[in-house]
Amino acid sequence: MATIASLDQRTRPARTGRLRVLAIASGGGHWVQLLRLRPALAECDVTYVSVDKCYRSEISPAKFRVVNDATRRNKIGLVLLAIRVAWILARVRPDTIVTTGAAPGYFAVRLGKLFGMKTIWIDSIANVERLSLSGKQVEPYADLWLTQWSHLAGVGGPRYAGAML
Repeated sequence: MATIASLDQRTRPARTGRLRVLAIASGGGHWVQLLRLRPALAECDVTYVSVDKCYRSEISPAKFRVVNDATRRNKIGLVLLAIRVAWILARVRPDTIVTTGAAPGYFAVRLGKLFGMKTIWIDSIANVERLSLSGKQVEPYADLWLTQWSHLAGVGGPRYAGAML
C-alpha cells in the first residue's frame, strides 16, 4: 500500500522529515473509513479530528481533536464547526488534509486551500450509486478527489484508484 507521505516528497517539511497530516471525518461510517487509512499514514505525523470524544481511545496515542457535529439543516452549528476547523488548521498547520467526508472534512478542505495546504477527499464507500453532496461541492478545492467505485469516476468527477477502504 502506498503511503500518503510517498505521494509527494516535495511536501515533506525539512524541519522534521515527517509529513504533517490532518485526518478528519464526521462520525459513524466516515470515521471507520478514515481509520482504515492508518497504514497509509504510518510514516506521517497525524492529528485526527472527529465529532465524538470517545473516538480518541481508538487512535491513542495519536493526537486527537474534537469538533461539533452539524448538518446543512443546522446553520449555526455549521458556522461553529467552520470556526473550530479553522482554529485547528491554524494550530496544527498540516501539510496535507485527508478526509473521508461530511461536514468536518468539507470545511477542512475548503479552509485548507486558503492556507495553501494539499487536500485529499475520499468519497464515502457508501455512495454506490451517486457521489456525495459534500464530495460534489468540495471538488474545486480538493487536490485529489477519489471515489471507491469505478463507475462513478470520470471527466469532471473523482478519480478511481482502486477500492482502498
